Amino acid sequence: MANKGLQDLKQQVEGVAQDAVTAAGEAAQQVVDQATETGQKAMDQVAKSTQETIDKTANQASETVLGFGKKLGLLK
Repeated sequence: MANKGLQDLKQQVEGVAQDAVTAAGEAAQQVVDQATETGQKAMDQVAKSTQETIDKTANQASETVLGFGKKLGLLK
């Protein structure tokens, strides 16, 4: 009878340990997911800022060329 009690206790301990491992794995996955999402948001922001800078620089270059064209009398 005592052997049965020990067997039941062993199974309960193993179940609790497995639940703890599962919970730890899920928590670790959540951390990875959040880090991935944060990294993606940062990359999106970098891409947006880069595109805005490219657009601004292209507009400034275009205005400069137009200004030279006007000064040289090539454009009205």
